[in-house]
This record gives sequence, structure tokens and C-alpha cells, in this order.
Amino acid sequence: MNEPDPIRVLLADDQELLRGSLRLLVDSTPGLVAVGEAGTGTRAVELARAERPDVVLMDVRMPGMDGIEATRRICAEPSGARVLILTTFDLDEYVYAGLRAGASGFLLKNTPPADLLTAIRVIAAGEGLLAPSVTRRLIAQFTQSTQFARTGADRPRSGPSLDGLTVREREVLTLVARGLSNLEIAASLHVSTATVKTHIGHLLAKLGARDRAQLVIAAYEGGLVSTTQGRP
Repeated sequence: MNEPDPIRVLLADDQELLRGSLRLLVDSTPGLVAVGEAGTGTRAVELARAERPDVVLMDVRMPGMDGIEATRRICAEPSGARVLILTTFDLDEYVYAGLRAGASGFLLKNTPPADLLTAIRVIAAGEGLLAPSVTRRLIAQFTQSTQFARTGADRPRSGPSLDGLTVREREVLTLVARGLSNLEIAASLHVSTATVKTHIGHLLAKLGARDRAQLVIAAYEGGLVSTTQGRP
């Protein structure tokens, strides 16, 4: 049996030492390979175009073009590269702006190596990586437009229309937005995980979303979830 192609990872961070450490971690892990390093957002966009990685580990604060704008440009390309924001700054405006730009997930740089490697695989498989704690903060962020004015982050825009969704699809989308896994959604709705996956596939197609993280954004912007509905 042929071995599957390794997951191609691009590393974007302005700290050379950290990039080197990440490269060592990625290259020493079976099934993963680092295809390039970028110290600026501009270089990350160039390398993403040239190397066509599966996953880009993206820092937020870099000289010149920052990681948010670089994410926006990479996700606008037809290559299909997915971006995992990796930063030291646990600030809501970065989470919101990164996901709005098209990122598929968000992790802090103090994340254990094993969790980071798992995140890369999850993102490469087309899933979004959004912890329930981050989900709750994002819900709050959408209801506090004055905070966006203070931070300078983008204000929420008019949400996508959810009119074309079935009742069951709305139920699934609500649970996705609350941070539940497919297994938890299946248990909550008393259906199989295969059925949940089918509903999520329909949601992705109907809402034009790239992955699970983008479904969360669609649920917030479509008004399906409020701060009182967050997962405890």
C-alpha cells in the first residue's frame, strides 16, 4: 500500500529561532514536512503561492504586512491552503480578525507540541480548530461593537442568510457554533456521527464556508447564536 503524501506545512513567524524550532518539530514528525519559512507576511504570501502548502502556521505580528492580512490573501488564493494562526497574544480582536480573514483555527504559542501537531492534522483534514472557550469569547465580541471601535478591529458585517437551511441544519449549526464536536452533536440530537457529517457538508455548501471555523462565524453573523447561548 502506498504511503499517503505528507502534509505540507509553511512556517511564518518573524522570530528565526522559533521558526527553526517549529521546522525541527514538523520535519521530525512522520506524515508532516516543512516546505518553507517566512519572516514577514509578504514572504508568507509569496511562499504559499510557490509551494502550495496544505497548512500555514501564521504568526499575527510581523513586520510590514501582518499575519491577518497575509491570511486574507492566502485564503483568497485557489490553492486551498489552510491557515492556523499561532500567536503569543490571547486577544479577542486577533481571534475575530483572523477567522474573518479565512483562518481555519487559532492556537497560542505555548500550546504543547503534541497538541500543535494534532491541530495541523485537523486543519489539513478540512476541520476547523476552535475551542469552546474561544467560541464563547467570539460570541461576546459580536455583541460588543463598541469594543471593536476601541481596538480598531473590523466591525461585524451583515451576516449570511440562513433562510435556505432546514430546521435540522439550523440545529446542527447552532451546536457547531457552541463548540460541540461531531460526537457531542450526534449525542445531543440522537443521530449518528455520519448523519452529523452529512449535515455539516450541506451547511458548508449552502453557506459557502471553507470549514468548521467558518461555519461558526456564519452562525454568529447570521444571528443564530447569542451570548446567552454559549456552552457552559
